[in-house]
Amino acid sequence: MKPVITDITGIGPAAAEALSEHRIKTVARLASASVETITAIPGFSAARAEWVIAAAGELLAESGTTPAATDTGKASSNKDKKDKKKKKKNKGKDKKKGKGKGKKKDKK
Repeated sequence: MKPVITDITGIGPAAAEALSEHRIKTVARLASASVETITAIPGFSAARAEWVIAAAGELLAESGTTPAATDTGKASSNKDKKDKKKKKKNKGKDKKKGKGKGKKKDKK
């Protein structure tokens, strides 16, 4: 059976909800998250972040799964996908106008 975040000692419903609000809903995501990402969540100090990340990795190892096998990437993967779509969508627009990205004429 696939482990869940609340299987980690010290992660109860409130902590699981806080993690979920920051797109960390699986043990695999937690195991692959950075300490900086976790410390940005209220209630997680650097020491607690390090501890839960390590505990998530150990839980995955015990269950015979790995972050790569259970999850598609880090918590930022959805943002990366959106950025790629946005770039692809805007690709032809800059060429048509004859202006480079981010270049605007100053109005004085």
